[in-house]
Formats: sequence, C-alpha cells, structure tokens
Amino acid sequence: MRNAPAPRDYADAADEALAAWSGDGDRRAFDALVVRHGAFALRVATRLLQDAAAAEDVVQEAMVRAWGQAGKYDPRRGRFTTWLYRIVVNLCIDQRRRGRTEPLPEDFDPADPAAGIQESLEADEGRLALAQALAALPVRQRAAMTLVYDEGLSGAEAGQALGVSAKAVERLLARGRAFLRERLRP
Repeated sequence: MRNAPAPRDYADAADEALAAWSGDGDRRAFDALVVRHGAFALRVATRLLQDAAAAEDVVQEAMVRAWGQAGKYDPRRGRFTTWLYRIVVNLCIDQRRRGRTEPLPEDFDPADPAAGIQESLEADEGRLALAQALAALPVRQRAAMTLVYDEGLSGAEAGQALGVSAKAVERLLARGRAFLRERLRP
C-alpha cells in the first residue's frame, strides 16, 4: 500500500512553496498567493495609475500572467513578491503608455465636514497640488517612489521589481523628490 502524500498547508506555506505548487498546476496554492498579495498589488497599481478601475484590470491581468508563468519563478533570483510586483509595474507602465486612463476630476476630493471651511480649503488645495505633482511625475519615478516609500520595499527589491539596479532606483527617487520639491514650492 502506497503512502498518500501529506495534505498541503496553504495558509502557512512560504510564498516559494506556493509558487512551486502553482507552477505544477495547484490552483489552491495560487489562490493562497492571490489572497496573500492581491491587495498589495492593487495598492501599487492604484497609486501608479491613479484610476481604480484600470488598476483592477491591471492586477487581474498580472494575476493571470503570474498563474501562467508560475513555473518560471526562480526563488534564487528574488522574493515572490518582487517577481509579482515587477509584473504589476510593467503592466502599469504599459497601461500609461497606451494612455487609456483618464485623469481624476479636479473636484475629486470631498470636503471633510469635521474641518472648518478655511482648513478644508487649505487641505483640499494641498492634496490637489500633491496629486497633480504626483500625476505629472514620469511613471518610472512614480513607480520607484510607490514601491520604496508607500510599500516599504528596499532599493534593491524595488530595483528588481522595476528591472533596474538599486543605484538606478536611488537616482529615480532623487529625481522624483527634486521634481516634487520644484512643483510644490510656494
């Protein structure tokens, strides 16, 4: 009598194991990866595209690609999250190049009813100025800033996700910060 394989513990399995199982066609393993990292991928795409519907489409496409290419993931080259977010960032860059996204309307930010009128106007102006400055950033600079500052990736991890060196990420961040300082200068 042959011993049956032990049941897989998807919840506690490392990303690398889940990716390997996914590469072998295990949909439950890939589902666990989507549950684990889908929200993070959506946050990155939303920040890069500034359009929730387009971001959802990009993340869905990224997950389809990740499922189809899970067997190609090599844990020796980096973490699964870095590999996945590189797919997301590349799709966001492609989406921006196609120019199908529409900018947010100028009156997008609702007023905070708890704030006074003057504070609300100042806060709205500040948020609008920042949103416009961020929207004007070149997409690679915005991607580097999103991955490092918003998502907490290291320069090396962001570099892997963007397909550039850690030094190139530092340059992208420096140019992005300089651009924002210039745009937001009173």
